Amino acid sequence: VFCFAQSVAMASGTVLIYDEEMTTHKLLWSDPICDIEVPERLSSSYEQLKCYHLVERCVHVPAREGSEEEILLVHSSEHLEVAKSTQTMNEEELKRVSENYDAFFFHPNTYRCARLAVGATLQLVDSVMSGKGRNGMALVRPPGHHSQRNAANGFCLFNNVAIAAEYAKLKYGLQRILIVDWDVHHGQGTQYIFEEDPSVLYFSWHRYEHQEFWPSLKESDYDAVGLGKGKGFNINLPWNKVGMGNSDYLAAFFHVLLPVAFEFDPELVIVSSGYDSGIGDPEGQMNATPEVFAHLTHFLMQLANGKLCVILEGGYHLKSLAESVCMTVKTLLGDPVPQIT
Repeated sequence: VFCFAQSVAMASGTVLIYDEEMTTHKLLWSDPICDIEVPERLSSSYEQLKCYHLVERCVHVPAREGSEEEILLVHSSEHLEVAKSTQTMNEEELKRVSENYDAFFFHPNTYRCARLAVGATLQLVDSVMSGKGRNGMALVRPPGHHSQRNAANGFCLFNNVAIAAEYAKLKYGLQRILIVDWDVHHGQGTQYIFEEDPSVLYFSWHRYEHQEFWPSLKESDYDAVGLGKGKGFNINLPWNKVGMGNSDYLAAFFHVLLPVAFEFDPELVIVSSGYDSGIGDPEGQMNATPEVFAHLTHFLMQLANGKLCVILEGGYHLKSLAESVCMTVKTLLGDPVPQIT
C-alpha cells in the first residue's frame, strides 16, 4: 500500500515548461502574412499564468535543445541542414531562404528556438511517462504542426508533436498515441507523417470552407482517413463556415472524437494546442470562449490514465490566447471546470 501511495504521489503534479529564449525568434522584415506570429504570444501567456498564480502551482522542468538525432526521427537531413545554415545568415539571405516556404520566416536564432521547442516537448513527454508529473503543458515557439518531413510551413520549422510521438514510441515502447489538434488550421504536416501509421490516431478540426481556407488542401477534407495500414486512423473535421461556438466544439468531441478515442484506448495523449480556434482570433473567426478549452482538456484527461501532454501551436489574439492557456493549465491542475455558456 505504501509503495502504491508513493507512486501516485509522484505523478500528481502538472508540469509547465517555458523558456524565455523562445521569444527571440522574430520577423525582421515586413510580411503581412507572418507578422501575427509574435514573441508576445509566449510572454503574454506566461505572464497571465503568473497573474493567476498558476506558475507556482506547477512542477518546473527546464527546456533543453532537441538533438539532431531526435529531429531526424521525423525530418530529412536536408531539412535539418537548411535550418542549421540560417544561423550565420544576414537579413537578405534569411529572407531569401524564407521565401522557399509557404508562410515562414527565419531569424538567426530560429534554429536554436526550434530546437528548444522540440526539446521542451520531449521533456514534457519524459516527465509524464516517467511519473515526474501526471500531465503538463509546454509553451513553445516556433509551433510545429504544419512542418513536413522536408519543409518548413505555416510558421513551423520542426514538427514538435510528431517528433514527440515518434520519440515516445521508441523510448517507451508505446503502441497507441492519440494526437488531438484543436488548432483552427489543419496540421497537414502531422497528417502526412502518420498517414500510414496505425499506432498514431490523429484528429484535427479546422477551418476549411470547402478548401478556400489555408492550407487549402483537398486532403484536409473529411474523406482523408489515412492510407494503407493507417486507414481509419486519421480523422479530419473540416468546418465549412466560421462562427463555431462552444456547443459545436463539445458536439465534435462527444460525437466524433471521444467515441473513437475511447475505443482506440491510447497510452499517451498529445494535444496540438492552437488557440486560434478561440474567440477573437483574426485567423479563426470562431466564437468558442476560453472556458471551452477547460472542458476539452477535462475530457482528454479521462484517457491514457491521465497522461496528457499539451503543446502550444497557434493563437494570435493575445488576450484570448492567454486566457485559454490559463483555462487549460487550471484544468490540468485539477481545478473544477467552469460553467460554460
